[in-house]
Amino acid sequence: MQSFRSEIENPFVSKEIIELDRKIRLFRNEKMDEDKFKSLRLARGIYGQRQPGVQMVRIKLPFGKVTGDQLLRICDVSDEYSRGRLHITTRQDIQIHYVSLDRTPELWNELDKDDVTIREACGNTVRNVTGSPEAGIDPNEPFDITPYAHAIFKYLLRNPMNQEMGRKFKISFSSSDEDTALSYIHDVGLIAKIRDGQKGFKVVVGGGLGSQPRSAEPVHDFLPTDQIIPFIEGVIRVFDRYGERSKRMKARMKFLIKDIGLEAFLDLVEKEKLALAYQSYPISEEGFEFDRSIVDDIKVPKIEVKDVEGYEKWRKSSVFDQKQPGLHSIGIKVRLGDFYTPQARKLANLIKEYAANELRFTLRQDILLRHVKTELLPLFYLELKELGFTEIGFNATSDITACPGTDTCNLGIASSTGIADVLEDVISQEYPQYKNNRDIYIKISGCMNACGQHNMAHIGFQGMTMRTPDKRVAPALQVLLGGGALGNGEGRFADKVVKIPSKRGPQALRLILDDYDKNKQDGESFMSYYDRKEQIYFYDYLKHLSSADDLSAEDFVDWGNVEKYEQKIGVGECAGVVIDLIATLLLESEEKAETAAEAIEEGKWAHSIYHSYSSMINTAKALLLSENQKTNTQIGIINQFEELFVATGRISLNTTTFPDFVYQINRNKPSEAFARSYMEDAKAFSEKATAFRTLELANADK
Repeated sequence: MQSFRSEIENPFVSKEIIELDRKIRLFRNEKMDEDKFKSLRLARGIYGQRQPGVQMVRIKLPFGKVTGDQLLRICDVSDEYSRGRLHITTRQDIQIHYVSLDRTPELWNELDKDDVTIREACGNTVRNVTGSPEAGIDPNEPFDITPYAHAIFKYLLRNPMNQEMGRKFKISFSSSDEDTALSYIHDVGLIAKIRDGQKGFKVVVGGGLGSQPRSAEPVHDFLPTDQIIPFIEGVIRVFDRYGERSKRMKARMKFLIKDIGLEAFLDLVEKEKLALAYQSYPISEEGFEFDRSIVDDIKVPKIEVKDVEGYEKWRKSSVFDQKQPGLHSIGIKVRLGDFYTPQARKLANLIKEYAANELRFTLRQDILLRHVKTELLPLFYLELKELGFTEIGFNATSDITACPGTDTCNLGIASSTGIADVLEDVISQEYPQYKNNRDIYIKISGCMNACGQHNMAHIGFQGMTMRTPDKRVAPALQVLLGGGALGNGEGRFADKVVKIPSKRGPQALRLILDDYDKNKQDGESFMSYYDRKEQIYFYDYLKHLSSADDLSAEDFVDWGNVEKYEQKIGVGECAGVVIDLIATLLLESEEKAETAAEAIEEGKWAHSIYHSYSSMINTAKALLLSENQKTNTQIGIINQFEELFVATGRISLNTTTFPDFVYQINRNKPSEAFARSYMEDAKAFSEKATAFRTLELANADK
């Protein structure tokens, strides 16, 4: 492992990579609690697979943007540490699988050489900031959201306030009212607007999918660009303090807003303003301007396209005019989001040589090439055809979204990729009119968590199980209908219609499409058709597929498998010995206080203050756990600690109450003086709690 240490170039990243290496060694030597290591590992983009002993690594690519050099670096990493397959996610990340945990620090270091990170790609952090893939080239956009999405990504990366939240937090930027970044399913969604010549965003909050989907609610019709970072920081701080932490299924911000109400939530956000590092945060667009000369200077080689009909079909379906005259984007349909490093390498070199050295991964698990001159389209057609990248159906009905499901995911109940593969074949072979149709979207998830976004689809399928009368278990699909994005921050969720054996999924799709084709009115969209017919009509129409009384042996074998279906939870990481979690939390409190001191030396007052706050919360949580108390929320921890320890005189503080002690964070502007004072308070509190715990254990042994 010494080899990668000597090659680390970025001194800031080097510290966290070496720290990850150290924590892995502690875990391997059974000196670190498994749950605490899991939290750290996930925040570094390292996720346990269904298969034992290997990891999925998620590579964080803000708004899906990748240069040719970055893609080549990702290919090198995949070939060296994984199996050469790249999986595009619905958050515009890249995932690679079957990675050894012990090699992840080395892998991270290699990615960092081209400014690519895995930091905060998983876990209870701010996940990848998504954005409209057509941003910057969209003829209908008010302005390019790219600099603003990038600024949010940079501001929040490694920010102490979002390292250990109760659950994940998702942000999106849409370039126009079409809302192609799906703001309504995000914790914070932003849509570009211009008002009186000023740039800003419509802002919605509190959306999410999962087993209980909820649409985000509008909070600002227009928020100036210099206010988006202060607003988002306030939202995150409130979520971090008041959000649920113990009940995972109730821990997303949408549940907090539902519980206390939007008005009360926004009042809490307003109260955070004094403590923010910035009351205004202007964002520069410098460095994001498109340099037209790059593509104008590209020489056009002589190319002859013999398959003229194929070329014309491809150009009609997969090539789009940019707002820059004479330039085009090219959509590449990537089946199930999976492609391989030989294809990726050629693609990287193609955009380096003949485009503006940039592509974007899309939320539909596809690829969008950008800035291609009209004269170079024949060249791109031939090159992409050789790579298998000219299939018709980019961003269309036949372009089915699916999560990995039981292929690699611990939470998968049924195969999502297997059924998706079959349904794409059904459309291609039996319903060619839908191959390039953009009125109906199909999405599939392997479980209720909705990573495949099934419950916001026009036609959705969710992996489940069903029991026969003789108690046998078969893979099943919940059929959902009627969801979809409406634009400008609005959308709707699909209705659950009927549960059917998985092997009847293709027949269900056939029936749905046949019924729509036969009975729709002129120009009637699928969504309007569903509204006219309503849920009960489709239940009656499909319910004959739901019977479990007549299943054959084939029905007990899931798609893409040859063995009989068996519902099981994937194997996790190596189990360690039971470790004193209270001692671990107290040790972490000391580490957080030390990190606060380091942040002061770096001039990062706000970061230091939040590290000190986290240290205080950790310390209080440790002692509450020693009393077998619930620690569901940070606000609950603060109030319970006051009640059980301070008010009773078991621990004394210099202030009147523990809330007064902690909430100095909200009563002071970030400054060096307050950061130092607050850090000293955190250290003193940690030392006092450790002494208290030591005495308690000594008395318990007597």
